[in-house]
Amino acid sequence: MNKDENLKVAVIERCVKGKMTVQEAARRLELSERQVKYLKARYKKYGVSSMQHGNCGRQPSHTLAPSIKEKILEIKRKPCYEKVNFTQFCEDLKGEYGIEISYTALRNLLIKNGYTSPKTQRKRKVQHPRRERKRQFGEMLQTDATPYPWFGGKETYALHALIDDATGKLTGLYICKNECAEGYFQVLGQTIESHGVPASIYADGLSLFFSNKKPSIEEQLEGKHSGSTQFGEIAKQLGIQLIHARSPQAKGRVERLWETLQSRLPVEFAKLGIDTVEAANDYLREEYVRVFNTRFGVEATNNITAFMPRPKGIILNQLLSIKYTRIVDNSGCFSLNNVIFQCNVPHIPLKSKIEVLINARLGVKVLYNGHLFTPTPFQDKKKSQALGSSIDSIIAKFIYENCLKNEHVA
Repeated sequence: MNKDENLKVAVIERCVKGKMTVQEAARRLELSERQVKYLKARYKKYGVSSMQHGNCGRQPSHTLAPSIKEKILEIKRKPCYEKVNFTQFCEDLKGEYGIEISYTALRNLLIKNGYTSPKTQRKRKVQHPRRERKRQFGEMLQTDATPYPWFGGKETYALHALIDDATGKLTGLYICKNECAEGYFQVLGQTIESHGVPASIYADGLSLFFSNKKPSIEEQLEGKHSGSTQFGEIAKQLGIQLIHARSPQAKGRVERLWETLQSRLPVEFAKLGIDTVEAANDYLREEYVRVFNTRFGVEATNNITAFMPRPKGIILNQLLSIKYTRIVDNSGCFSLNNVIFQCNVPHIPLKSKIEVLINARLGVKVLYNGHLFTPTPFQDKKKSQALGSSIDSIIAKFIYENCLKNEHVA
């Protein structure tokens, strides 16, 4: 019995024995005289137990059965849920196992059994006032990349993202070894293919986006902007305004995205047995972006999209490539990163200027007079062991060594 019930027993007992009147008992218990008379009658019939609440000892109707609690703890012990936060675990229990439990009840159960959430809520001082969201989907996308051990272990990989400012929806995700041009080209390509060309992109001061390099005379004659980068030239061709974020807080939406993904994505990879970059990118592109947007996306204030169709005449795979300018030598070859390639195209004159394109989809290509050609890696006997015998391996090496750099316009 609690204190109130013990007091009620003592007062009603004195009232039954005639040591206290009904009026005095009512004042003492702050009840009506009618209620005191009712309690006296119950006390005479059932004794002390009649003073207890009727639900005393009963299990609430919504109490989880012991078998369900054990099932939840069994699921939590799985390796893939070792570092899951409580909110995501609660969502997975409902979505994947059909177990409905409130966050508070789940939290109490897990804490009682020695589990703690890796993601804690911390009170933070507001140093930067939040900027209002843009009004239209596609009006401004924020972009960034972050290194993290997404597959567990110690090795880190860079995840690149484009997220819409108005809705908080992802438009592209791509993971590779380092933060690089290829990663940003991939998320931009995903965005254009799925939604169209955004009005603007908000990016940090990475030299891939902005450069203080003065244009050469050749670049000035070609009409290229001062300090222009390959990404900047691509944005110009697509009609995208490239905006320089002067601090991480300025692009807070994409910065907060990393906290969410670092908490959730490794758990998803572990559940699905994903441990390679290729498998991760397939999952991110084909499923996870949709799952994330359903869970975290909001509606824009203005339901008219700001995305525009891709300009006519633009071939996306060619546009979103690392580009190098090279001169064909007297043998019809060119050199790039200490590897010699043979053009194998008779109508390219010797000493001609060509453009070399490199990306994950195309591999290594040569662009001349608007036509695309596939060069052949040239291997002599002395270098065959160093380069490897497989053309695919050489191209893969090229993509890795050249696409994973923050290059300016060649």
